Amino acid sequence: MSNKCLQYFTLTIAVVGAINWGLIGFFNFNLVAFLFGSMSWLSRIIYGLVGLCGLYLLTFYTLIDQCETTE
Repeated sequence: MSNKCLQYFTLTIAVVGAINWGLIGFFNFNLVAFLFGSMSWLSRIIYGLVGLCGLYLLTFYTLIDQCETTE
């Protein structure tokens, strides 16, 4: 998997996680639990992926620093 594919994948998963948290906060509706069951093995994998993607996206802060130094 190329670096660009990994970035798109992690960003997409993080957006799905953010939408799910928004649905929970505004409507008390958990989309992941609705689709895959409450704390089923599949929903746990999805929650784990969202967490790992969030950790990976922390590295994007270094990209911001690189953009500021090139300007």
